[in-house]
Amino acid sequence: MTMPATEAAYSTLTVGTGTDAREIAVLYRAAQSGTSGPMLVWLGGYRSDMAGTKAIDLDGYAATRGLACLRLDYSGHGRSGGAFADGTISRWLEESLAVIAAHPAQEVILIGSSMGGWISLRAVQELKKTGAPKVRGLVLIAPAPDFTIDLIEPALTETEKQSLTERGYFEEPSAYSPEPNIFTKALLDDGRKNQVLTGIIETGCPVHILQGMRDDDVPYRHALKLTEFLPADDVVLTLIRDGDHRLSRPQDLERMRAALDEMTKG
Repeated sequence: MTMPATEAAYSTLTVGTGTDAREIAVLYRAAQSGTSGPMLVWLGGYRSDMAGTKAIDLDGYAATRGLACLRLDYSGHGRSGGAFADGTISRWLEESLAVIAAHPAQEVILIGSSMGGWISLRAVQELKKTGAPKVRGLVLIAPAPDFTIDLIEPALTETEKQSLTERGYFEEPSAYSPEPNIFTKALLDDGRKNQVLTGIIETGCPVHILQGMRDDDVPYRHALKLTEFLPADDVVLTLIRDGDHRLSRPQDLERMRAALDEMTKG
């Protein structure tokens, strides 16, 4: 007899102390009773949230297989507290690790989209220091590791550089929102503290990268570069000729589910 899937439960987790404290919104679907397998952890992109198409599809995938699924909104994103302008890779990584620690699992699969791919790679490095939970696999969707160094800084205009110096941030139009993207000097400076494309990245697990070749935000060459830093891992790179940065079409979601099928079987 198949037990009905549990519902994803909403909660909040306080991360940080004093004036640095922020309430992080979490959606957690517990594993079905009697089901064993890794917990799926969604790590979203810059200015995205846990209610996006891919995140919801991931939760549905977990429900059909009885697996636990964990989603969060970084501070300044979605339903979480905190100011977006205070956000850095270190800050959002801290929140991700705190949420994972609050939902114990023996094994996890990290699914990172865009900036979430960078945070996933950093999370693997931090989780390896404690050995728990074990990272069973990574699914990286249009991953953007080191995007502040490799993609933003080389393209800065003189006007943007001046804005960073005078105001501490610069703005640019967003293709996904009427509100502009805001990139702070703190984010750019912190990016250098979290660089991963500087030497061999030893994840110790299979890695599947899904990358659109019509991605205007993270060029597919960046995914090719990432694979060069993963020589010790079982890496699959799927280049999607007509795929854009979102990779949220039905066929793209099916590719994500197929990658998860490979990592969760056995």
